Amino acid sequence: MNAITSALWRREPQQSVRIVDAHAHSGPYSLFFIPEAGPDAMARVMERCGVAHAVVSSHLAIQLDATEGNAATAAVIDRAPDRFTGYLTVNPWQDPAGELARWGDDRRFGGIKLHPDLHDYPLTGRRYAPVWEFAQRTGCPVLTHTYDGSPYNDLPHLDAVAGDHPDAVILAGHSGATPLGFDLAVEVARRRPGVMLEVCGSFNTGADIATMVREVGADRVVYGSDFPFIDLRMSLGRVIFSGLTEEDRGAVLGGTMTRLLQWRSRLG
Repeated sequence: MNAITSALWRREPQQSVRIVDAHAHSGPYSLFFIPEAGPDAMARVMERCGVAHAVVSSHLAIQLDATEGNAATAAVIDRAPDRFTGYLTVNPWQDPAGELARWGDDRRFGGIKLHPDLHDYPLTGRRYAPVWEFAQRTGCPVLTHTYDGSPYNDLPHLDAVAGDHPDAVILAGHSGATPLGFDLAVEVARRRPGVMLEVCGSFNTGADIATMVREVGADRVVYGSDFPFIDLRMSLGRVIFSGLTEEDRGAVLGGTMTRLLQWRSRLG
């Protein structure tokens, strides 16, 4: 038994690996109730589980109001900068270039978040052009929702965008979300070196995560939970007990995402 599983069996927070949650949110959601969705409650769960850091976007930003939602995300970071980094959410209908101009140089934000399904706009659409220009110029990672069969962010959309913007780092949120989507996401990642597979969702298993690592490498697979939309403990357990080597598990749980978040320091 290794250090991380040993701590779990003792019901203690693990301290052997720096875990970074690459896909989290905060705040209330308009379509249904999410209990304890604020940063304080989230931080308590993270502390209990040994999760060092999470990259968050507010639910307000991804759904209704990018401008006010990004301000809400920034406020979360101000409250606990050691615990959270922000995703700058870009809604294609709400002044993408303006949001990037307002927040792009703000160090509270470590990535960009796109949600084509919620915004009813295809990932391949021209309104996202400022995002891809910024991502290619800076190295800022872009997390996009993906879902097999979606008219807005299916895996062919991801493939096309990654092909058109080979220097962009793109995190495929949910890795296609379904068993077929996982296979298609792996195929895209094998063709497109800039695509990273993010593993949160309701349908994948530890075996699926192990397959992703085997097919594209641990340096291109990242742990995410969708917390508090989905409880991080479920997503975390799937990675911990997936049968990965300690080195690969450490990369998936936090090493790879930590590297991706260092893009600002690489700009000089």
